[in-house]
Amino acid sequence: MKDIIIVGAGQAGLTMGYYLKQEGYSFLLLEAGNRIGDSWRDRYDSLQLFTPREYSSLPGMILKGEGSGFPCKDEIAIYLEEYARYFQLPVQLQNQVLKIRKEKEIFELHTPTEILQSKKVIIASGGFQQPFIPSFSQHLSSHIFQIHSSQYKSPLQIPKGKVLVVGGGNSGMQIAVELAKTHEVTMSISHPLTFLPLYLFRKSIFNWLEKMGLLYAEIHTKRGRWFQKRKDPIFGFEGKELIRSGAIKLQGKVVSASGNNIMFQNGGTYSAQSIIWSTGFVQDYKWIEIEKAVSMNGFPNHTKGMSPVRGLYYIGLPWQSQRGSALICGVGKDAVYLLSEIKK
Repeated sequence: MKDIIIVGAGQAGLTMGYYLKQEGYSFLLLEAGNRIGDSWRDRYDSLQLFTPREYSSLPGMILKGEGSGFPCKDEIAIYLEEYARYFQLPVQLQNQVLKIRKEKEIFELHTPTEILQSKKVIIASGGFQQPFIPSFSQHLSSHIFQIHSSQYKSPLQIPKGKVLVVGGGNSGMQIAVELAKTHEVTMSISHPLTFLPLYLFRKSIFNWLEKMGLLYAEIHTKRGRWFQKRKDPIFGFEGKELIRSGAIKLQGKVVSASGNNIMFQNGGTYSAQSIIWSTGFVQDYKWIEIEKAVSMNGFPNHTKGMSPVRGLYYIGLPWQSQRGSALICGVGKDAVYLLSEIKK
């Protein structure tokens, strides 16, 4: 039996493993993927982080390359794999946790091949899990090509003709920008877009956000509460320029669909050959079969990663304790805090 089992060997799980190894704990990381970093490899081909390399490293190991440059998805995948190898973290691949139960003070983790036991469990499987597509998408004609943004790879997979990208986040904008070179693109957004430059006075915008106390703003501070109320900005001005030139057209929120038509909140309609649903993800924690571990609305029940269930912890959740909790650059702060609680 291990002292601790970490579910998930992404950036959050590996960071937690790094600190646990320093303290000499007997622990194991369980990863469902074939390789460490597969969640990055599986993203669209041209994906590039908007956080520069100097803000894309985990504790103890710097991401190689020009600090002010922006790493691509494969670079991050390779980095995570090398991180686990360098620190000799005990990762079991292709070992998905199907359910977790607690018997007295021992956790039981059910995998396809065995039941593992541990004294403590850290859930590091991430805050973005199941792709969300509105149910009314089923009312669209079968002739319309539809995918979720997590399935998008490149413009080559998108049929010729009009494309509607639904969603105004960074992923949706990056996909729209790429498709605008080969397709007629319209974006459906539910709120006004805010753009931030990647650089300001020759410094990364993340450097300025850090100096202003926003990058790691804690959840219950005045700055943190203000930041949480705001929609995430779009990083970079490429999309803004394409909107201004008309290469990307904007429409309002999608509210329904029928046949070949999408209906918007303002009463307008649109017909496209392809739709990319960049509508985010929903969390799925039904596999944690422990009372009080998950709230009534399906979200992890925690305070700064601490569950009311003794011995159960979460890491890597958006706004777990601060703005950077779900970012590569910020997850270490939460890992240090959880380690201090685990040691008590």
